[in-house]
Amino acid sequence: MTDLSTYYMGLPVHSPIVAASSALTASLAQIIELEKYGAGAVVLKSLFEEEIVVELDRRMNKMHAENYIYPETIEFYEDRDVDDILTGYLKLIFEAKKNLDIPVIASINCVTSGNWHYFAKYIQEAGADGLELNIFTLPADIATPGKDYEEAALKIVKDTMAEVFIPLSVKISPYYSGLANMISQFDQLGVKGVALFNRYFSPDFDMDELLMKPGPIYSDEGDYLNSLRWIALLSGKVGCDLYATNGIHDGLTVAKMIAAGAQGVQVASSLYKNGIAHISTLNRQLAEWMEKKEFGGLEQLRGILSHNNMENPAGLLRVQFMRHFAGK
Repeated sequence: MTDLSTYYMGLPVHSPIVAASSALTASLAQIIELEKYGAGAVVLKSLFEEEIVVELDRRMNKMHAENYIYPETIEFYEDRDVDDILTGYLKLIFEAKKNLDIPVIASINCVTSGNWHYFAKYIQEAGADGLELNIFTLPADIATPGKDYEEAALKIVKDTMAEVFIPLSVKISPYYSGLANMISQFDQLGVKGVALFNRYFSPDFDMDELLMKPGPIYSDEGDYLNSLRWIALLSGKVGCDLYATNGIHDGLTVAKMIAAGAQGVQVASSLYKNGIAHISTLNRQLAEWMEKKEFGGLEQLRGILSHNNMENPAGLLRVQFMRHFAGK
């Protein structure tokens, strides 16, 4: 029987398919369902750094007024009737760890290295198995060089790692001037993995009303190709794990990502479109494909089509069409 077990952020999981941070991972009932249908791990819906800054400022003022200084996280929220975003998040981690057997990974959406990092210690104390930092800043300021954005992202990781010992991963965009080098720098800092790539709000135009409107919210089946390329290019060249996200809607695409070198994949849009039970379909499709191709486990498949291992690796570096649309 095909073995889908592997490791995610260094944590043992029975499947490489992980529920990505989204509204589907925001409640205990839903993440229990995600485990029921075969998710290897769950990444909880992200806190935003702005939420942390506002709430921590308020909480610290209250704690000092009541002569509390850095109380234990669990004792703090169990002993006090505080109904805010941060307390709710810590409660979700705590309750999830009591009810689930799979890893529970917290998530923070961050753009700056501010005074929010020490909240990561509360996340750790609440029992989170790991922490994902979803880092995205659109490099749209014409006066800001690319290195400034890169240094800011690296400082976010450094400052957070100084607060916790649980495994840390980063989820990033492709918008770095030297993407491969940037991932290598994250690796050198000691992150357990890098997820490629985060999905973000994309604007569109309503040409009847001449207004801006949101673009497509969910990924489509062809959206995985950029992640596939970069994972295949970097597999075996960095020590940290590489995780695929965006456009993963069927088991064959999961197999492609593993063959490129991914340690695991994150899914959200396919679950929105097909329901949480679709995770069981992804696991089944992946297992059936592997059995058909006589792969007994993921390690036999992982990286066989990476840049280091494929027969014609130059194609991964090609960015111009040569045969198609070139005319005759």
